[in-house]
Amino acid sequence: MALKDITLGQFFPGSSLIHRLDPRAKLIGLIAYIVALFLANGWLTYLIAFLTLALVVAVSTVKLKALLRGMKPVLFLLVFTAVLNMFYTPGTPLAKFWIFTITYEGIVHAFFMVIRILMLISATFLLTYTTSPLALTDGLESLLGPLKKVRVPVHELSMIMSIALRFIPTLIEETDKIMSAQRARGADFDTGNLIQKAKALIPLLVPLFISAFRRADELATAMECRCYHGGEGRTRMKQLHYKPGDGLFIFAALAICVGIGVLGRFGW
Repeated sequence: MALKDITLGQFFPGSSLIHRLDPRAKLIGLIAYIVALFLANGWLTYLIAFLTLALVVAVSTVKLKALLRGMKPVLFLLVFTAVLNMFYTPGTPLAKFWIFTITYEGIVHAFFMVIRILMLISATFLLTYTTSPLALTDGLESLLGPLKKVRVPVHELSMIMSIALRFIPTLIEETDKIMSAQRARGADFDTGNLIQKAKALIPLLVPLFISAFRRADELATAMECRCYHGGEGRTRMKQLHYKPGDGLFIFAALAICVGIGVLGRFGW
């Protein structure tokens, strides 16, 4: 797996209907979709969730190749989850060796679990692909606005999350540069077993942490020089306003969530 395959936090500018939606509508839609995935309980509900995601991906004009490339870093998690579900779900035995038993129910449960994780990650990636970090910060701060009444630092939390997402691609690029520089000096990151490969990555940590702290200090200095301060009184260049399309999107997301929840209660 190449580091360039990690696409979380990247933003692909566009003019599609999904790009033009209010970030608050997209956040509400994502939450409703995640809830729907955990309420899905059968072939029909998972099919509805898959078709919904496929429709949104098609409308967003985000290339399927970009979504699939982003799945590479979680392949190990998917395989590990599938194996655990196959071996530890009780039911009708299909095969047995040593202390492990593969059941029909385990295979079905593993399949649904993998599909659920894939769709959940794809929906999350789609949010960051179609929403700029600034719009995402404003949308998140607006949705969490009522928490300000109980003295929750909403703006600071939103800004922290936005900066973290924004710097994921930057740190990945920095890591790739450090690895290339160390390979040119004779470092080997590709041979040996898993433990040896992990030990080979230790020399990356020191320069990577130094680079991360330097970037954080430069960002703090730049924000301070521009007299940045969050919270009350802060103005925005682009004001968020709900449009009819945003309301329709939220209604459709909530309707799908409720529909999958009702169907899931009947095991569909």
